[in-house]
Amino acid sequence: MTSIVAALLAATAVWASPPISTRQSITPLTTSQIDQFTPYTYYASAGYCTNTQTLAWDCGTNCDANPKFKPVASGGNGDSVQYWFVGYDPTLNTVIVSHQGTNPSEILPLVTDADFFLTPLDPILFRGISSDIEVHSGFGNSQASTATDVLAAVESAMSTYGTTSVTMVGHSLGAAITLLDSVYLPLWLPAGTTFKTICYGLPRVGNQAFADYVDANLHLTHINNEEDPIPICPGMFMGFVHPAGEVHIEDSGEWAACPGQDNPSTQCIVGDVPEIWDGDESDHDGPYNGILMGC
Repeated sequence: MTSIVAALLAATAVWASPPISTRQSITPLTTSQIDQFTPYTYYASAGYCTNTQTLAWDCGTNCDANPKFKPVASGGNGDSVQYWFVGYDPTLNTVIVSHQGTNPSEILPLVTDADFFLTPLDPILFRGISSDIEVHSGFGNSQASTATDVLAAVESAMSTYGTTSVTMVGHSLGAAITLLDSVYLPLWLPAGTTFKTICYGLPRVGNQAFADYVDANLHLTHINNEEDPIPICPGMFMGFVHPAGEVHIEDSGEWAACPGQDNPSTQCIVGDVPEIWDGDESDHDGPYNGILMGC
């Protein structure tokens, strides 16, 4: 770990909540339940590939794992704008939306630096959403940069392939953008569209009102790996709250379903990583059931 990252970790230690040892209705996932995430994990990992690779669906193992996928659109430049792609999976009969993540040394400053603030969602993109709902300004700006292009691609894919199902995936920064897409897209797509969101290594994105809105309106699963420090940032003391839907991969390999928002059990990420310096950056990229994130 670099000295800069170590300093950032130490500086944010007070942001994590103290551990509470409890098993409050925490249940392990079965092997079958874990394996059901595998296609989506590969789609999240493919988000790291260039827009040219994903549009051609020629990105090595990540693409080979879902060989029937039909790409519709892709974008981003991998720098100022994260890569993204949209397409249709005929096996799952759903449109897939995936956003590129970033490595831990790049996302840590974004989630620990004081140079951001909670801000209301863009009232034009997020029409009708209460101004009480606030999100991390950096994540909001990243999502806004691709929002209308992603929406157009999803509309095209739904029309072309005759599906009413949309599944959104992402890892790290890509997970944060994906979660915001999951609030945005239902505001613009036809009634009767069904949505599912699967995030990996998700940092906290918004305030209590945001988490409550997600819980009331989204079908979200966010998967955390072992001692990954990213999911406990930004700190709760700054007003950030995780929505429900956590699944925590423990050191034993068990996948634990953790009910509620920011479950403090030692089987869940908040209890397992009570201080930032207890985390391990190398856990951020996985493995998630044997799959490491990256192209």
